[in-house]
Amino acid sequence: MIDLSRLAVGREGHAEWVVEEQHTAPRIGSGKIRVLATPVMINLMEAAALDAVEALLPEGHQSLGTRLDVTHIAGTPVGMRIRATARLVAVEGRKLRFEVSASDEVERIGEGSHDRVVVDVARFDARIEKKTKTL
Repeated sequence: MIDLSRLAVGREGHAEWVVEEQHTAPRIGSGKIRVLATPVMINLMEAAALDAVEALLPEGHQSLGTRLDVTHIAGTPVGMRIRATARLVAVEGRKLRFEVSASDEVERIGEGSHDRVVVDVARFDARIEKKTKTL
């Protein structure tokens, strides 16, 4: 069994960047309005979750995203800074659950929950290699 005792509930991670043209809905194909695309906001939330826990995982392990339930509640224009926060709310075996949120310089733009699972990288890579050989 993996020792995840270093992952304290309540631990937070953060990620931020300035919205650029490449982060907009038209550029990634998720809409036509020139504002932060929802998939990009979700990526920032996942980066915040990684920031909260990755450095504390046992050697040879990392976490992978398995579930997202997120609401994008406000648009953010190009040039505005956005910041995501992920707070670890549960550790159940290898499963990690986070509450996530994102805000721009004016208001909250998204919120929800995010699950990750801790995997042994060597075992995971072996499974992927085996899957690849079926092609």
